[in-house]
Amino acid sequence: MENMMNSHQSENATYCANGCGFFGTAATKNMCSKCYRDHHLKDEQSSTMRAAVKKSLSSSQSDEAVAVREAVEEQSATVRAAVDKSLSSPVVEKKKSVEPSAVVTAVEEVRRSRKAANRCGSCKKKVGLVGFNCKCGTTFCGSHRYPEEHKCTYDYKVAGKEAIAKANPLVVAEKLQRL
Repeated sequence: MENMMNSHQSENATYCANGCGFFGTAATKNMCSKCYRDHHLKDEQSSTMRAAVKKSLSSSQSDEAVAVREAVEEQSATVRAAVDKSLSSPVVEKKKSVEPSAVVTAVEEVRRSRKAANRCGSCKKKVGLVGFNCKCGTTFCGSHRYPEEHKCTYDYKVAGKEAIAKANPLVVAEKLQRL
């Protein structure tokens, strides 16, 4: 008899609907006791939050509606004035002259930076995602990433002095007057 009840219970046993791995029952919406408790608490909290929001909105809705209407009217008046002013003033366009040599140099710089983006600046080995960007603006492989390994043009000494001067301003006391 007992064996029959165990087999009957195992047929009706379902896993928790939340997928936590425990068994759930139909009385708890096919959830385990912990998941059902959490679900029930969330429902209660959301219903109390909705009630609080509705209450606060109903009391402040009339005040906010008046303020919004006034703000919209002011902005629409400002926009109308700006449109009228822009329509009445004549439109004058100035054309900028561009030198062809400046365009050529800009294009060359873009080509250089794009070309060297995935290769080491020293040995020209492909670096892929492992490339190290130096402060001099060039990408290097693992063996040339240090400033001593590639002829780095970035002056770390001057940058360090500037950082120290910026972080520690000079403090000078006023001179004492003798009596």
